[in-house]
Amino acid sequence: MSHVFPRHTRILPPVAVGGEGCWLIDADGKRYLDGSGGAAVSCLGHGDREVIEAIKAQLDRIAFAHTGFFTSEPAEALADLLIEHAPEGIERVYFVSGGSEATEAAIKLARQYFVEKGEPERGKLIARKQSYHGNTIGALSAGGNEWRRAQFAPLLLDVSHIDPCYEYRLMREGESPEEYGRRAADELETEILRLGPESVMAFIAEPVVGATAGALTPAPGYFKRIHEICDRYGVLLILDEVMCGMGRTGHLFACEAEGVAPDIICIAKGLGAGYQPIGAMLCSGEIYRTIEAGSGFFQHGHTYLGHPAATAAGLAVVRALLGRGLIPTVREKGERFAALLAERFGQNPHVGDLRGRGLFRGVELVADRESKTPFDPARRIAAKVKAAAFEAGLVCYPMSGTVDGRAGDHVLLAPPFIIEDAEMEMLVDRLDTAIGAAISS
Repeated sequence: MSHVFPRHTRILPPVAVGGEGCWLIDADGKRYLDGSGGAAVSCLGHGDREVIEAIKAQLDRIAFAHTGFFTSEPAEALADLLIEHAPEGIERVYFVSGGSEATEAAIKLARQYFVEKGEPERGKLIARKQSYHGNTIGALSAGGNEWRRAQFAPLLLDVSHIDPCYEYRLMREGESPEEYGRRAADELETEILRLGPESVMAFIAEPVVGATAGALTPAPGYFKRIHEICDRYGVLLILDEVMCGMGRTGHLFACEAEGVAPDIICIAKGLGAGYQPIGAMLCSGEIYRTIEAGSGFFQHGHTYLGHPAATAAGLAVVRALLGRGLIPTVREKGERFAALLAERFGQNPHVGDLRGRGLFRGVELVADRESKTPFDPARRIAAKVKAAAFEAGLVCYPMSGTVDGRAGDHVLLAPPFIIEDAEMEMLVDRLDTAIGAAISS
């Protein structure tokens, strides 16, 4: 009997014992095509020798040194590399152990920045519905998925949520994508004015929404308008790139595609590619200098900040992404992947929308394509797709609650950047089989 507390007490997963490239292998020898990189984590695939050797070499030097006393060579080098390629104005890196911690750090830094700036009345955060920012209390409060929030509601912080930028469901008839993007972004200004501009500290959003909405890309001009609004009212812009960043959508930082530079960026997942748990919160020089000129102390911290083995892994991963030309490869392979998905599912009566960017793709499932009516949640379509895909030897990331946190189903796909054309075709074949099995059950 296992003494591990699993994610679901009625689902006992097989034991993973090996990984090769885009494949995972269980204790019975069954092979699974990793079509979602776990949760958009394994960007380099499994068994990357350069990353593994970098971690081993660091362990031979020093495994751990608490950042209350020391920094480390890999942490300094990784911070330098990230800042070299970061959006304009981003100057500092705060290393953590995962995405939720990065979001938590971002929210707390935003608050402390305004306190130290002499604007303590600014404490309100605005986020979006159908967003996901992590599972700690602060991060869950920022997230806008009702299903994930419901049972913890009494514990959550008071965060405002505006509508997501969701062309497939929220763009009006006769409205252009640009017009819709402007209208969707203007909801932020409306909410800032409702709350009182002097009370708002930050707006947080995913450049491409991941887990809760399935690779939802913004309408043209949306984030540029968001940036203008934030600047007008002195509100910090926090971009959560935990899932969509680090090359996943075809740029090292996903916001590059939008032509905007935020005040704070959260990254994780692809930063460590699964080889070590690591995340980071990056901030502007302006924010850092304000803390530096004030108390000098960011009142936050975790034991494993800047862990040497974790930052050594992150350094090896980012060097691989840049040095092997993997980021332009993601754009090229992403186009081929999108074409394969469109060819297979473009006319499927139960596929309402195909979307995404790079190797970050979403398939929204519907009961009726014409009316966009979602399946009855009682049918548990996403769960059935996941089970059928796993049986067929495919790891993918289906989720329910796509539309409003209750209704709607989608499948998120985020394969390793090293995936070959034949493996993409196999992924699409197995996904087609799984979707068919789920809908017919």
